[in-house]
Amino acid sequence: MEDAEWVLVGKPAEDFWNPTSMDLSDTSKPLKVTFSGPAKHWTDAVPIGNGRLGAMLWGGIATETLQLNEDTLWTGVPGDYTNPDAPAALSEVRKLVDNGDYAEATKAAVKLSDHPSDVYQLLGDFKLEFDDSHMKYTEGSYSRELDLETATARVKYSVGDVEFTREHFASNPDQVIVTKISGSKPGTLSFTVSLDSKLHHHSQANGQNQIILQGSCPGKRVQPKASANDIPKGIQFAAVLDLQISKGGVAHILDDKKMKVQGSDWAVLLLVASSSFDGPFTKPSDSRKDPVSESLNALKSIKTLSYSDLYARHLDDYQNLFHRVSLQLSKSSKSNLRDGSLEMNKVKSSTKKLHFNKSEDGAVSTAERVKSFQTDEDPSFVELLFQYGRYLLISSSRPGTQVSNLQGIWNKDIEPAWDCAPHLNINLQMNYWPSLPCNLKECQEPLFDYISSLSINGSKTAKVNYEASGWVVHQVTDVWAKTSPDRGEAVWALWPMGGAWLCTHLWEHFTYTMDKDFLERVYPLLEGCTSFLLDWLIKGPGGYLETNPSTSPEHMFVAPDGKPASVSYSSTMDIAIIREVFSEILSAAEILGRKDDALIGKVHNAQTKLPPTKIARDGSIMEWALDFQDPDVHHRHVSHLFGLFPGHKITAEKTPDLCKAADYTLIKRGEDGPGWSTTWKAALWARLHNSEHAYRMVKHLISLVDPTHEADFEGGLYSNLFTAHPPFQIDANFGNCRNACSKHHKRSLFTPGPSPR
Repeated sequence: MEDAEWVLVGKPAEDFWNPTSMDLSDTSKPLKVTFSGPAKHWTDAVPIGNGRLGAMLWGGIATETLQLNEDTLWTGVPGDYTNPDAPAALSEVRKLVDNGDYAEATKAAVKLSDHPSDVYQLLGDFKLEFDDSHMKYTEGSYSRELDLETATARVKYSVGDVEFTREHFASNPDQVIVTKISGSKPGTLSFTVSLDSKLHHHSQANGQNQIILQGSCPGKRVQPKASANDIPKGIQFAAVLDLQISKGGVAHILDDKKMKVQGSDWAVLLLVASSSFDGPFTKPSDSRKDPVSESLNALKSIKTLSYSDLYARHLDDYQNLFHRVSLQLSKSSKSNLRDGSLEMNKVKSSTKKLHFNKSEDGAVSTAERVKSFQTDEDPSFVELLFQYGRYLLISSSRPGTQVSNLQGIWNKDIEPAWDCAPHLNINLQMNYWPSLPCNLKECQEPLFDYISSLSINGSKTAKVNYEASGWVVHQVTDVWAKTSPDRGEAVWALWPMGGAWLCTHLWEHFTYTMDKDFLERVYPLLEGCTSFLLDWLIKGPGGYLETNPSTSPEHMFVAPDGKPASVSYSSTMDIAIIREVFSEILSAAEILGRKDDALIGKVHNAQTKLPPTKIARDGSIMEWALDFQDPDVHHRHVSHLFGLFPGHKITAEKTPDLCKAADYTLIKRGEDGPGWSTTWKAALWARLHNSEHAYRMVKHLISLVDPTHEADFEGGLYSNLFTAHPPFQIDANFGNCRNACSKHHKRSLFTPGPSPR
């Protein structure tokens, strides 16, 4: 391999894993997220999901709400992500940069901006209403939990001498959200159930035991003065709720859109949903998919299955993934050796900061455990948070689904924060950091499908906007595979490295799996990305190639004339990503017998002309090509340390001077920041082999966020363990999960075993 930096091992035997043999009896506490009462805020609710369908369970007593999501529900239609005026604007910006007029270049670069992404939507609400007697539940009898071992949410409470139980799970094999409600005594269960939505919709009964909800997403993102005539047909959707009750119970229809149950022992409710989305290149108006028919057919296929059958199939599917890895941060960890092979289901830690606590006080809510962590540093809570991240990835990203977005699949708003859109300057990539080291490689498949779609639109953007070959993606995208720059200022919009960063995941997948067929399949994506990078690089001073224009994501600098600017040339992150991609395609070409291709020759030539990573006057890594004044030294992004992580070009063994500068860069940046920034810094400290600082960042993340005063926080955890920017962003849940593995491996390039057949 190039520079001998990649350590590759042979593909393990197919029978390396036996998930059903997992012995979890010695874990320090049950893997459960627990609550002392019903949710008061959305971030108190329990998330369940099967990759495509998601629900947030509030756990109310007199009323229960399951807020629903389906991952293809977005505003808009396929777009044109090209700008024929961009080449002239690009030429203007480059001249201004060459002249050192960075502030004017920053202003002119707005001409390269495009329209914003579309917006992730919600499906609706599944509502249960019980009679007033439930408000007189027995004090202290209430419990609510999410069991990570079974991906099952439960609510229990007593009214008099009757205990009521609700169980909820989202089945991937049967594509259904299942709810079972029961009373401990016969005939005690009565309730009303309905479906509703904030989107344009219609709900009605279908026979005596079903409700059908039909609705549509806006054909354009919400705009203040858009007339109805300007809005094209958007994505259509449907949900069907099916009711089954015990013998002796009675069900009837209310108001043609609700179902009322009386005197039943138990009830099972099945929720299926689908949409007219037929891929990123098909207009909703041209889609031939009928969401109602698809939903009814999905329901028909499982109607013969009992609740026990559905639950067993759900457990088999989920635990096949979840039980591949366990983490035990205690002195009692057992040997990881079996038959002379490394068994990656236990990870030891000798970190002195972690004190093993054998207490199993189930009465303590998870929120209280978050609060107490700063003093008790309970290692079992770190285990829980690690496994919660794995649970969320399994629940939000499965083969055939959309990529896990800024909030996974869970969203309650018509206009969510940052549109819930995948952001490619750290957030989407971090969502998939745990997929390989945490042995969930199948969960990464939607990312590869998405990269393929982006390459199609991105080739048009590259050709028209930049007169370049290959394909390009910028900072923000959506379900329609948007590849053009975002709207607005260059500081966030003008960043054409999104596709290149995504391509590093392709090579990383190969280094874990040693799947040569996979590498052969994705090699054209690497080729296209590399072709764009070669064309994007232009001759600069000193014989180096440069990127111009260039930004460091979302970060301004003070130009030599004292004016604020964001556009210059050859930001450290640009060059670090390009260096990584070049190294990877050279290695891939060697493996695939493509080393004599003309493109590979160009890469070899360009690689020697990339500017080196520089150290600033104060001893930190320079963020831009010149040592500009930084007006915000505590900025949330640490983009200029990409070469350290997730890149591989800055290492303690080979570049000690750069590691020393990276160490100071992190100290200078400080510990505060959004959740994703905190977890990125933890990973960076781990790459520097500094476990003390890495653990400090983990500890920094574990702080309880008050959702009524979010503005007072940076990072932290909500009571349901969602991570905060704030508001909620799921990326730090995944980043933290990955870091728990990386802290025990200098370079997380060990090869976990394949999934069972």
